[in-house]
Formats: sequence, C-alpha cells, structure tokens
Amino acid sequence: MELRQLSYFVTVAEELHFGRAADRLHIVQSAVSQQVRRLERELGAELFDRSPRHVRLTGAGERLLPEARAVLAAADRARAAVRGRSGLRLGTSTGLGAHLDRVLAELAVLAPGTTVELVSAATRDRLEQVADGRLDAAFVRSPDPVSGVRILPLWDDPLVAAVPAAHPVAGAAELAIADLAELGLCITARRNHPALVDLVVGACHEAGFEPLPGPVSGSLQDTLATIGAGGAGGRPLWTVVYASHARVLHSPRIAFRPFRAPGLTLATGLAVHARTPPAEMDVLLRACAAPVQ
Repeated sequence: MELRQLSYFVTVAEELHFGRAADRLHIVQSAVSQQVRRLERELGAELFDRSPRHVRLTGAGERLLPEARAVLAAADRARAAVRGRSGLRLGTSTGLGAHLDRVLAELAVLAPGTTVELVSAATRDRLEQVADGRLDAAFVRSPDPVSGVRILPLWDDPLVAAVPAAHPVAGAAELAIADLAELGLCITARRNHPALVDLVVGACHEAGFEPLPGPVSGSLQDTLATIGAGGAGGRPLWTVVYASHARVLHSPRIAFRPFRAPGLTLATGLAVHARTPPAEMDVLLRACAAPVQ
C-alpha cells in the first residue's frame, strides 16, 4: 500500500468523481483510476460503487476514509519533523473571510499536530516569499506569473456591492452594475490589484458608464466607514467586497448586495514552489477542498 494510492483514494472520495479528482491532483484520470484499482486489489475490496451516473463510497470505502486521512496526516507530520518543524507558513490577504476560517478549521481536523502561521502581505510579496521559501504556500487571486511559483486553482470568489444601508439601492435583493452609476466608486489603486480594478471598471464600461471616482482610503474598514457615513461631499459611495468576506463583516450602516447574474467573480488559487512544494501540500489542498458549511 503506497501513500500515493491513499492520497488518490481520499481525493476521489472527497470529489466523488474521478475526473474532478484528477484535475485536483494535476494528473490524468487514467492514472487515478489505475492506482485506486491497485489499492482495491491489495485490500481485496471494492472501495467505490461506480456507475455511468455516479461514484459512491462502498461500506469498505467509508471505513477506510478516516484511516487513510490519518495515515496521510501522519506522513505530513513525519516530513515536517525531518525538516525540523511541524507547521505551515501561509500567505493570506484581506477578503478571504469565511474561506480562511473553513480552511483552518479543516486543517485542525485533518492534521491536528500542524501549526499554521498566517502572513499577510501584498500579492507580489506573497509570491516572492513562496519562490524563495519564506512561505510554504499563499492564497492569491489572478496574479501575474512569477518564476519558480505554480498556482493551483481552488475556488471562484464572487464580489458583492457594499452600499449605504440608507440608500434606495440597498432595498434591492440584487443589483445591476448600472444601478450604481450615480454613486462614487471607492476602489484600490490599480497597481495594488490590477485584476480587481480591471474587472470592476470594465463591468461599468460594459454597462455604459464611467464610474465616478470616490475617495481611496488605506483600508477596507476605513472605506466602509466612509460609505456608511454618507459618502464624501454629499455623494453616496459604493465599493466591492468578496462575498466570503462580507459574510464575516457586520455594520448596520452598510448593505451588501449580490450582483445579478453573471455577476463579478475572481478566481482564487494556492501558490506553491514549482519544484519543492511543501510536505503538507496534500493535507492543505484537502482542507481547501472542504465544502462550505
């Protein structure tokens, strides 16, 4: 029985789909199927009930799953012990919100002996620290490529509009970008997050208007306080916030409203070293793949 086989089995068990498991593992589907079949032959039991319409764990698979996770977590801890530490240095940024809470909670279950040090830094700094080994991994959104760093896709992050709770647009269940044309847009400078700024400003242009510039503050907290206070110079303001982050923000003077389909979305990925990914990468990816509660 190989660790690789257990890793493939756990991934298929979490995805309940061999194709999605292969995508997550960044290998071809045939390799996943082959290794799982070898594991089944060695154990003398079918682990999955396969049909053209679904993949489900058998009773044997359900019994193996927690044991396989425990073995993989123990292997991660063993690798970390050889390296002289048992932990992860993980780059983060504002806006991960409920996603970060979910990942950390799942890591505590999958690898209870692993400590996690969170490091907040600008996107470029996070990528450079992954490249030179100061960070084991980092969450990033739509970054420019950096030599020596590989980006593994994780999830899509929808954006919501943050508007004054007292403004008429706050009464709508969802908003079109054009509904915000008369409000001033508070958004970071493009050099700080070009993908975000291009997405939002481009959506305004597609809706037929140039966004009115609002004041740019140093933090999201300051921006939301300004919006909630009624704006600047008598003009109401708006900004965008990741939906996952909006779920953990609470302000009676701010209303968070989703955009009408197709909405605005940015992809989040995990940056790791291209040649020497962290020993804990498998358990980290499993934690990232845990379903949102």
